[in-house]
Amino acid sequence: MDDMKRRSVIGVTAGVVIGALVTWALSNGSQTAGGMAVFAICAALAYGINWVVFVPSYAAKTEQYFDLTGSITYLSVTAAALLLSANLDARSVIVGVMVALWALRLGSFLFARIRRDGHDGRFDEIKVDFLRFLMTWTLQGLWVLLTAAAALVIITSEDRIELGWVGYVGIAIWVIGFAIEVIADRQKSAFKADPANKGDYITTGLWSWSRHPNYFGEIVLWLGIAVLAVPVLDGWRWVALISPVFVYLLLTRVSGVPMLEKRGMDRWGDDPAYVAYVENTSELVLLPPKG
Repeated sequence: MDDMKRRSVIGVTAGVVIGALVTWALSNGSQTAGGMAVFAICAALAYGINWVVFVPSYAAKTEQYFDLTGSITYLSVTAAALLLSANLDARSVIVGVMVALWALRLGSFLFARIRRDGHDGRFDEIKVDFLRFLMTWTLQGLWVLLTAAAALVIITSEDRIELGWVGYVGIAIWVIGFAIEVIADRQKSAFKADPANKGDYITTGLWSWSRHPNYFGEIVLWLGIAVLAVPVLDGWRWVALISPVFVYLLLTRVSGVPMLEKRGMDRWGDDPAYVAYVENTSELVLLPPKG
């Protein structure tokens, strides 16, 4: 077995093992359905959906439905949590609506983008390799589980607690993050839709305050959901706070920012104006430009 296949096997195994450990921890205090923790049912669904869609996607060697499947997975696990949990309160319903709005908005945006662009270059080598492609879909299941962990704990929890001021703070943080992400994506879409900007980079609107304002908004909105979850956390359920930490690490250390920063320097690194933009503009957090 070569190194790439070995890494893929390790990736699939790690994706399943980490998901199982998180599921075990966060199933504590979860409501049950058919003798099984509702949180665990949602976790199984997150992986199951991705593995099912992986089969025809690999057969067709296409990544066209990858992002759409991610959004469908978020919607499915959230719907399952709401349908299988009893005595839903305001906190549960609100967080369910939050996740649904985010998933519908982002999923439709990403699906429209790949339909427009034709393909995602990240998958050119991955989609023709069974193990690497399987690893990618498995890690998407883990991604959904970890990202939505705090939201799922809220919905499936046996404890129902009034919103209180902490809940309202969480809602406010989520609204701010969601607004930033939506505005940033719309500004960039409008910029790219203008033929005069073909091959250029955006430096206006929120993009003049951050080189990645959409990612900043996403981190903030999941932080809001984590804050909303705090009053119902105890024991092993504190593991749910992995949600915003995972999103932050994923976007700033693994994919997202590192990939786009490298791509930007490869493409425009010889352009003094681009170098000045990078030097004078915050990488992530919205801050006034230096120059």
